[in-house]
Parts: sequence; C-alpha cells; structure tokens
Amino acid sequence: MNIAVFSSHDGSDLQALIDGCKDGKIDGKVCVVISNNSDAFSLERARKENIDNYHISSSVHHDANDLDLKILEILENHNIDIIFLAGYLKKIGIPILQKYNNSIFNIHPALLPKFGGKDMYGMNVHKAVIKAKELVSGVTIHRVNEEYDSGDIVAQTQIDVIENDTPETLSVKILDCEHTFLVEVVNDIVSGRIKLGK
Repeated sequence: MNIAVFSSHDGSDLQALIDGCKDGKIDGKVCVVISNNSDAFSLERARKENIDNYHISSSVHHDANDLDLKILEILENHNIDIIFLAGYLKKIGIPILQKYNNSIFNIHPALLPKFGGKDMYGMNVHKAVIKAKELVSGVTIHRVNEEYDSGDIVAQTQIDVIENDTPETLSVKILDCEHTFLVEVVNDIVSGRIKLGK
C-alpha cells in the first residue's frame, strides 16, 4: 500500500513509519512526503531515504484551490492509498478530503476528544493536560475531517500521568510510546483490520 506523509517539522513520526515499512512491520511504502514548511527536517529525512518530497505552501501557491490541486496531482502521480499526518499543522483542503474520504489519518498526543482543536499541538497539549491535573494521557489516531482533531477515533493508547510530571517529562513519555503505537496502527490500516473508505 502506498503511503503519503504530511509533516510540518522534525518528522520523527515519519521516520518511525519509514523504518516500520523497511523492517516489514508495515506492509506498505512511504512514497511521498509533503510539507508546508520548507525548513521541516521531515523533508531532509525523506531526501536521505530517497523518497520524493515536496514543499507545498501558500508562499508558493497563493490560491488555496491551486494548492489543493497541486497536492492532489502529486498524490495521484504516486498512486497514494492512504495519507498520514505526522505533525502537520495545516487544515486539509476539501478537495483532498473528498478524494481520500476516510483514508486520511492523524496522530495526536492526547486522549481525544479531550485536549484537541486549533492550537492544541505539541507542548501546548501537554501543558493543558498537566494544568487540568489529568491522571492519564496518551496517543490518539483518528480520521481527518474538516475540523481539527474531531474525526472518528480509530485507536488510542494511554499512559499514567504521575504527580511530579511536567509538560516536558510527559512529552518524553508520550513520544516513547507514540512511534511503536503508530507503526502498529498503520499496519492495522494497511492490512485492512481498520477499514478505509472511498
């Protein structure tokens, strides 16, 4: 199965997916990486792995519809089956959502529906979890729709938040389980245990 990964920054989740495919833990291949950030290390990761990669943003494509059409063209040229958002900080356009209905997934560093929505990413999420004195947090993988972090949840894993956790220590704990969980769930998607929709 051909996978596209959208990533806005360091791309450690992208690397987990690439390694999972190379190690045979995912019966698929990361065929293309797209970023809206020309400085994203995810693009460098893709280059090192000889994966086609593209910087597609409003600084290059000023018209939103043109931008979506360019992304769709790239996805179609690579015969993409599923799209995975790995730290991608931009809403997906309606034409892409329609073409890849129920086949776009995102990873979120909390147990949705709590601590999701606009500006709830990275350390912002962990700060909110600690401030709310939550006893558990974790990782959610969900389908992507028009609203941030509101698509159907396909899998979650949780970790305990202990009394002396800080946003920084919680971030490390989440990341420790995130990559393994991501590979397991993407394998479930690719193998058909989690259904795609068209």
